[in-house]
Amino acid sequence: MSARRILVVDNEAKMRRILELSLKNMGHEVEQAGDGLEALAAIDASPFDLVLTDLRMPRKDGIGLLRDLRERGEEVPVIVLTAYGTIETAVEAMKLGAVDYIIRPFEMETVELAVTRALAMSAIQRENRFLRDEISKGWGEFIGISDKMRELYRLVQQVAPARSNIFIAGETGTGKELVARALHRASGRSGLFVPINCAAIPEALLESELFGHAKGAFTGAMRDRTGKCELSSGGTIFLDEITEMPLALQAKLLRVVQEGTIERLGTNVTTPVDLRVVAATNRDPQQAVVDGLLRQDLYFRLNVVRIDVPLLRERKADIPLLAEHFLHKYSLELGRKAPRLSAESLERMAAYAWPGNVRELENLMERAAVLCRGDEVTLEHFPAEVAHAGRAATDSQPPLPETFESLSMKEHVETLERRLIEAALSRNNNKAAAARLLEISERALWYKIKRYRL
Repeated sequence: MSARRILVVDNEAKMRRILELSLKNMGHEVEQAGDGLEALAAIDASPFDLVLTDLRMPRKDGIGLLRDLRERGEEVPVIVLTAYGTIETAVEAMKLGAVDYIIRPFEMETVELAVTRALAMSAIQRENRFLRDEISKGWGEFIGISDKMRELYRLVQQVAPARSNIFIAGETGTGKELVARALHRASGRSGLFVPINCAAIPEALLESELFGHAKGAFTGAMRDRTGKCELSSGGTIFLDEITEMPLALQAKLLRVVQEGTIERLGTNVTTPVDLRVVAATNRDPQQAVVDGLLRQDLYFRLNVVRIDVPLLRERKADIPLLAEHFLHKYSLELGRKAPRLSAESLERMAAYAWPGNVRELENLMERAAVLCRGDEVTLEHFPAEVAHAGRAATDSQPPLPETFESLSMKEHVETLERRLIEAALSRNNNKAAAARLLEISERALWYKIKRYRL
């Protein structure tokens, strides 16, 4: 077990010293307080992982300390050590949240065992609270037999056992978090998988979310909080959309990754952490460095191994498998038998560009499960952009002249080029994706958009 911060509360200086030496021999950091009021002041100043307290003390006794901690919502575990133990005081202490009750005189081995047990129980309770939140989100699964997916499986299996940091790149909806979870499950690391979306958390709160804070560290910090870096120690922290993290915070994260220690906001206490970082972005990470969105030194530190998640249109052999999986999933939720996919619907899905990738396909199958009342999904259950996919690009465009005598070759090529660009832009919600579909650079696409005034 890594070193923890323990507060010893007793009005007898000799007993405090004996406990301090014993706990330090166990590898823990120890502070002392002479009574309940001093203990509350110490807890206000910095967080503790465990409190050992006597019952009879001046000003504020152990029961008063327990009561105040409970009223304030503090989650720190408390062990009571007393020479004045009775059944009544033991029952009252346990009701107020004490995790153990030891009567003097005692052997130090008894105290050390109780401390180890209390710290382990606290860690399990903290992890269980986190897991309850995570279970409700679902874990998902990989589906795919295409060459692109087989390559991805092989790479994940190769790099997962190593402690190396990983950088995952891929468009929105490709399944970057699924890859990160697969890396963690195959890693053999015993700690938690802790995801954090850097784009979804306000800048003012992101630092606290990552590193934790002590009570009173800022307005609204009503209690101590464990940060995601500390929570993921021994496991994997997944930093999604890392290019949305402020640069100043990226510098602090770099220090944590390099040194393997964190400091909660509002404290000067350094806590060692065993981090494995998996970072992800829907941008080109190297371009993000050029654009000033990602620190180069942080990118180099995290990009030990880079994994590029394939786009759905790059693995069209997987579309029928994914479609059937999602259709069955949502039909089951609706209490219906899953309908089959018509040949025409499969043909249109294969022809569609999928700018939203797997997430868009999942949404499409949820729509089909809701709308379909028969035993077959047809094009009438699809939105127009999917139902019309694969048809001639000129279907919705003004027809070309019946003869080309009035057009030079240059004019004819420009007309076709303009229509292709318009079609690509209509199928994709961003210009980067449209450029990839057209197999030209973003710079070239920007130039042509400006030239044709699109």
